[in-house]
Order: sequence, then structure tokens, then C-alpha cells
Amino acid sequence: MTDTGIIGVNTIGIPVGDQDVALAFYRDTLGFDVLVDAPLPTGGRWIMLAPPGSAVSVSLVEAGGDVPAGVETGIRFESLDAGNTYAELARRGVAVGELLRWPGVPAMFQATDPDGNRFEVVERG
Repeated sequence: MTDTGIIGVNTIGIPVGDQDVALAFYRDTLGFDVLVDAPLPTGGRWIMLAPPGSAVSVSLVEAGGDVPAGVETGIRFESLDAGNTYAELARRGVAVGELLRWPGVPAMFQATDPDGNRFEVVERG
């Protein structure tokens, strides 16, 4: 097989209806660091955020016809203590699902951003 030159994952796009609302949620509610917030020549902004110290970021991309908001993102954010993270996000008003604790599987729960995009928080194993 030929080497493609791909060396990692840089950022994962999350479709959002309002970049300012999404920015406030990921920055202020989830505590992510803003890495880039720059205007695009085509309108809108290029916004990248990441959990403190994370090598992978999320980009808040404007939702549109082919890129709808309110999806299951497939993103699994990591936590050192899923129970504490669950309690804190619920306290901050984040819509969270049941905290799952299954034998042999890291504790985890589902959460939803203001656009209805779903992601999971999984305890580091």
C-alpha cells in the first residue's frame, strides 16, 4: 500500500446554526480553549476549539443544506471522571442522557449542544 501522507486527526467539524451561540457553549460551558476565530473570505468564520491540552480540535462550521445541524457527531470527548463531568455539565444546563456504567466498559454519557448535535463523554480507561 502506498503511503498517503496522512499523519493524524487535526479537527472535526460540527455543523451549527449560529456560530456565536455555539462558540459560547463550547468555550464557556464546556471549557474549551479557542484556537482560531478568523473571518472567511466567503462569509462566516473559521472557529476551532479544543479541550485544554488536546491535540484534536473541533471546528464550528455553518450548517447548511448538505451539512445539517442536529446530528449524531460520533465525537467521543474524554474525561478523567465521567460521573463528575456528568454532574457538572448537568449543573450548567447541558442536556445530558443517562450516565452508563457497564461492566468492562468505561463510564459514559450522551450530551447535546444548543443545535441538537449529540456527542458522548467517555471516562479515560
